[in-house]
Amino acid sequence: MSDLLKVTIDGKSIEVPQGTTILQAARLIGDKYPPAMCYYSSIKNTGGKCRVCLVKVTQGSEANPRPMPKLVASCLTKVEHGMVIENEASKEVIDARNGIVEFLLINHPLDCPICDQAGECDLQNLSFENGKGETRYEEERRKFEKIDIGPNVQLHMTRCILCYRCVYAAEQLTNQRVHGVINRGDVSEISTYIQQSIENDFSGNIIDVCPVGALTDKSYRFKQRVWFSKPYDAHRECPTCSGKTVVWKKGEDVIRVTARKNKFGEVEEFICNSCRFEHKSVKDWVIEGPRNMGDDSVISANKYELPVVSPAVLVDAKFVSE
Repeated sequence: MSDLLKVTIDGKSIEVPQGTTILQAARLIGDKYPPAMCYYSSIKNTGGKCRVCLVKVTQGSEANPRPMPKLVASCLTKVEHGMVIENEASKEVIDARNGIVEFLLINHPLDCPICDQAGECDLQNLSFENGKGETRYEEERRKFEKIDIGPNVQLHMTRCILCYRCVYAAEQLTNQRVHGVINRGDVSEISTYIQQSIENDFSGNIIDVCPVGALTDKSYRFKQRVWFSKPYDAHRECPTCSGKTVVWKKGEDVIRVTARKNKFGEVEEFICNSCRFEHKSVKDWVIEGPRNMGDDSVISANKYELPVVSPAVLVDAKFVSE
């Protein structure tokens, strides 16, 4: 008997090992998978916070074909043999996802024009796909002052959606985490412990895992719009981490360094603060080539080469100008 389980998502079937979640199976099938604002495959204990990955299980399993009574979080729910799931095929799922996005934006400042995360923000992309053009919220939004939670990281709590990614990342990458979530309910916030700051060698990775602009690189703030810079895969010999990064160039200057991310927007290998903050010269890096950001990324609008213009187009343009 095979240990693989057959699962069908939006009419497409795949066989996966036992223990696979619905979200993981959906990612294996193709490009149409549930979004995720809190789940992070390389960070333990993540998932179940944001609820944007909700899906509808119309058949629980081959042995028990009854549907599940309500929508389930795909990042936490394990697949069963014969399970049938609806993601984008279900209007109920789409309506629920739209409502969740509206909740995520209730206290968000909607300051994309001045946010350093604009252009590579998961919440911005999610609201574009599932958000509404106007808000129904009339109450006062919660507001926080921007604070430095370390020598390299600034916290803009007003933008935070409490996904807990930064907390779990610090728990996994450091010996002693010095920040977490304090208070409860609507007044919950990310904060460091009293008289503590985040200063470990891998603290910069909480910037990369943050899905919004709540945690930003202090050395990069307000320096450049991301679509005006060009990302390149690069590496260096580093005694602390793999040294494999993405360097972002403006002309011949390196304006920031980040970890490499996969197509799901998740860090492939966490990098140290030395690579991220201390090596901002081109000569420090071996440039491998342009980073493929995907056709749907606004960053791809900044071409690495001048466009090839058809001679016929040039003739037409000359005729029009005359």
